[in-house]
Amino acid sequence: MEIRADEISRILREQIGGFAAGVDVSETGTVLSVGDGIARLHGLERCMAGELLELPHDVRGIALNLEEDSVGAVLLGESHEICEGDEVRRTRRIMSV
Repeated sequence: MEIRADEISRILREQIGGFAAGVDVSETGTVLSVGDGIARLHGLERCMAGELLELPHDVRGIALNLEEDSVGAVLLGESHEICEGDEVRRTRRIMSV
């Protein structure tokens, strides 16, 4: 069996043409500390005041204290399940009632 360069090139072009790269651009951070229903978060540089945040175990948070290197958030839900090192995600939505 003979390998032909033009056939290999055609197959590669077809496979590359059908490739769709999905990129998740959600901004995530890390829980630094938790206590009394308040969490200190790191890595959410673009977080907005009043923004709704998603944490593990269906816990939500509201970003209230925006500092240079951390964000303070009030936790809504079972805050005792949140631990140092847990991931937190921005929703890009301001909390409203």
